[in-house]
Amino acid sequence: MASTRMPPVWVMGLTNLPLGITGAVALLIVPQLLSAAHVPEPRIAEITGLALLAGFGCVPVSPILDVRFSRKTYAIGFTLIAGLLTTVSLLALDRLAVLGWLLFATFFSVSLAIAAAGGWLGSLVAKTDDARLGPWMTAANIAGFGVTAIVGAGLIRALPPGFGAVALGLIAAAPALICALIPGPPPDRKLARESFGRFFGDLMALVRQPTVLLTVLLFAVPAASFALTNTLGGLGHDYSASEQFVSLAGGAGVTVAGLIGSLLVPRLADRMPPRALYLGIGTLGAFFTLSLIVLPHTPGIFLLAMGGENIAQSAALATANVVIFRTMGKDNPFAATEFAILTAAVTVPITYMQVVDGHAYGGGGLTGTYLTDAGLGLAACAAMALVLMLTRRRFQPAAA
Repeated sequence: MASTRMPPVWVMGLTNLPLGITGAVALLIVPQLLSAAHVPEPRIAEITGLALLAGFGCVPVSPILDVRFSRKTYAIGFTLIAGLLTTVSLLALDRLAVLGWLLFATFFSVSLAIAAAGGWLGSLVAKTDDARLGPWMTAANIAGFGVTAIVGAGLIRALPPGFGAVALGLIAAAPALICALIPGPPPDRKLARESFGRFFGDLMALVRQPTVLLTVLLFAVPAASFALTNTLGGLGHDYSASEQFVSLAGGAGVTVAGLIGSLLVPRLADRMPPRALYLGIGTLGAFFTLSLIVLPHTPGIFLLAMGGENIAQSAALATANVVIFRTMGKDNPFAATEFAILTAAVTVPITYMQVVDGHAYGGGGLTGTYLTDAGLGLAACAAMALVLMLTRRRFQPAAA
């Protein structure tokens, strides 16, 4: 533990801002600008889909974050690279053949930056602060996405050609200054001297530990994915909601709801084990989803649905971060690698449940979507609760 004075935990959480900022650029601003340029929607979907693959693609590379240089150095370096690539991507909107790969590289860099920061800060803070660091990282992600979504396209259109792209790149790179202000331990020179064969042998032994596998399983099933947050944005017409109303609900409404959900977690995590809290959020959220079946299809209920699903998802993601920090423990030589693996596992059910929910809507409309999403969520929560009970004694130290 560093002897220098530590900044508040919420300041450490701001290291996660680049994830939200670049996410807004890739998933909202770039599609808006391409649509305004009359690029076909399937082509836009291909470009954004390629960008999202980087969250998984960075996992095989993540072990580099635990050798040679400090994790703080990697976090700063990859944040700066992500900022530069954000600018380059926005300057290449008319080069569709390379735009998707530029966005992939941007997400790839920011994913490595966040993994490095997660491994570094998770080892830096006291165990009692895990329940605060995780939620603040989630809140920073949400705030970065929301603010960038609101001002980003305006900057591109209001500033002279190219200046808006540079401005957004600088915004994405700015959190590197926050990283620079936080003390960081020196790199583990022992790991740097070891052969990569020895390093990866030790790494594989770590990820095969039962507590790590249990955490991967917990995240990989749809216990608390709440993929409806991504699906509902396109279903405003089912609630007779205007395009302007949907934009308001999906912008400011989602940001406020996400902040509320993530910042509810610290107090809750002090009262119950994080894994149990994760399943509790998934269960309550599924019952909320079921309640939407019997409510009228009005714009007000659409706002309620968007807000409720986003509160539940942000709370689940914040709790997942707490679970990850508890699973990693302190002084873990592979903390950044493990953080990358476990955060990638969190995104798995969000990805496939979006496809499942879409097919359910095609077969049964809103009712089919809500029944499918909530039903699979409740089944996953029940199954994982049984697994946790059966393994409670064996994993008690990691789940505490």
